[in-house]
Amino acid sequence: METATLKTIGGDQADTAEDYRTAPHNIEAEQALLGAILVNNEACDRVSAFLVPEHFFEPVHANIYEAASTLIRAGKLADPVTLNTYFERNAMLSEIGGAAYLARLAASATTIINAEAYGRTIYDLAIRRRLIDIGTDIVNGAFDAPVDLTPRDLIETAEQGLYELAETGKYGQGFQAFGQALTEAIDMAANAYERDGGLSGISSGLTDLDGRLGGLQASDLLILAGRPSMGKTALATNVAYQVARNYRTEQQPDGSEKAVDGGVVAFFSLEMSAEQLATRIISEQAEISSERIRRGKITEEEFHRLVAVSQELQSLPFYIDDTGGITIAQLAARARRLKRQRGLGLMVVDYLQLLTGSSRRSSEGRVQEVSEITTGLKALAKELNVPILALSQLSRQVEQRDDKRPQLADLRESGSIEQDADVVMFIFREEYYLQRRQPRENTPEFFEWQEQMEKVTGIAEVIIGKQRHGPTGTVPLQFDANLTKFQNLIRDDYLPEQFD
Repeated sequence: METATLKTIGGDQADTAEDYRTAPHNIEAEQALLGAILVNNEACDRVSAFLVPEHFFEPVHANIYEAASTLIRAGKLADPVTLNTYFERNAMLSEIGGAAYLARLAASATTIINAEAYGRTIYDLAIRRRLIDIGTDIVNGAFDAPVDLTPRDLIETAEQGLYELAETGKYGQGFQAFGQALTEAIDMAANAYERDGGLSGISSGLTDLDGRLGGLQASDLLILAGRPSMGKTALATNVAYQVARNYRTEQQPDGSEKAVDGGVVAFFSLEMSAEQLATRIISEQAEISSERIRRGKITEEEFHRLVAVSQELQSLPFYIDDTGGITIAQLAARARRLKRQRGLGLMVVDYLQLLTGSSRRSSEGRVQEVSEITTGLKALAKELNVPILALSQLSRQVEQRDDKRPQLADLRESGSIEQDADVVMFIFREEYYLQRRQPRENTPEFFEWQEQMEKVTGIAEVIIGKQRHGPTGTVPLQFDANLTKFQNLIRDDYLPEQFD
């Protein structure tokens, strides 16, 4: 932080000097970088990937850098002579010497080798100034907040600003060499080779589903859709639990921790409370019906089993946010905060239609609002580099067909959901529909119905309707409705050979 002296000049005598703080800056570094660019335009290429005019503290220097960059991008020479044409009538440059100042910059230029170091210095100081601005906005917002702006809104705005600042430069850095992309691809293949099950993504805990998807892939938006009572939340909860339970890290050479299996889970439950969600997981793991748990109809042995399971679940990296009706911006801010504080491996949203978009999109209609939400979720998945599993409702037109297996066209506001998603899965249980068509007992139709029920009882289908990285198709799973638990389906061809 530099200190400047403010003096009042009057006649031959100066009044007492008063120290005050100025924003962090380095005029000499700015001059040195601009001089290097004016002497050798290749210096601009070394800093243009991360440095923009707004990073300069001195407005004149920002103007010079912008003009020089524009000329260089156009394939023209940028030096004191060519730039002078653009600054002949520039009042700010005239005040500090006009064309002579440009010439002095070039004359005092240091070697091009130092250009990137000067650029980084300018960039770092600009980030520090932005931090000061965010702090000032927080103070001013807290003092003069409008009536409709809550403290929670102020906190989320500040967090979003800080996160964006922290992540500046990580995304959108332009082109990377194909060799670098190849290295990342080989690393992914090596991780898949070393990981149990040979998966490139995080295991869902369901072998057949992992076989189709290759695991839950980082930066993917996965949609899990179905009609009510099909088991969407149950499947999402089962997958989230498995990911959290399998979380394992290894220490890297630089001292940081890297997840080698599983991951920290963020579960946004917009429909169910955190207590209801926890009850489901406890029910699944203790193998006691959640209805009996809620009603207290359990034995002493079952109660001790519940306590043991709950103690085991205490340490899981599983975080639930059950705030209803939050906006996509609030959800993104909370996910960023969790990743910064705890890490993040998987994010679940239950369910998509309960999120709200910006007020502007809301006024344009629900289809536009859902489009903003799905686009935002996909962008967030890429930004945080984690898979996002978002649940979605299906339209009622499914019920009007004889074959009630869902299709892509059944998605509510399907255009944007289908377009933005990397994977679209549907969950379907024929047992649910067949149960409701029970004929009168002891009739030929009843015996035929009974035979069909035996085939589909406890069977669920996950229909992969879209997948960018692999095949579509149907994955059968075992489903226990009492425990809301999905498991791998043990088919006859999986059983060992039996001898009489």
